[in-house]
Amino acid sequence: MTSLNFANIIADLIKNKKGYDIKILDLRKLSTIADFFVICSADSDRQVKAIADEIEDKLSEQRIKCSNREGYETMNWILLDYFDVIVHVFKNEARNYYNLEKFWGDAPVIEVGDDTEKKPKKSVKSKSTKSTRRSN
Repeated sequence: MTSLNFANIIADLIKNKKGYDIKILDLRKLSTIADFFVICSADSDRQVKAIADEIEDKLSEQRIKCSNREGYETMNWILLDYFDVIVHVFKNEARNYYNLEKFWGDAPVIEVGDDTEKKPKKSVKSKSTKSTRRSN
C-alpha cells in the first residue's frame, strides 16, 4: 500500500465520524517528517476524540499501530503518527489558530470530498402570473 492510499483510507475513516474540511498535504518534496499530513476539523472535544479513536481502532484491526499520539489531554488537536502519514484532528478553533495549511503553504493539497456537505436546495418554482388567452 502506498502512503497516498493510506492517507485516503484515513480520510475515509474521518468521514465515518463526520469530520470535515479534510485535506491531505503532500510533503514528499518538502520534508522528511512524513509523506503526507491528513488534516481535518471537528466541532467538539467529543468529536475530536471520536475521530481519533475511529482511526486508531480501525487501523489496529488491520494490525497497523500508531507510533505516537499526542493531544488526548486537551482534545483541541490530536496528532496520530503513522510514520509516512501524520494525522491532525483539530477542533475547529484550534485549526484556525495553528493554520497548518498556511505553514506548509508550499505543499500540494488534495481536497477530500465531504459526504456530509450540504447540497444546494432545490429552487421552488413560483406559480406563473401570466394571463391566459382565450381563443375564439
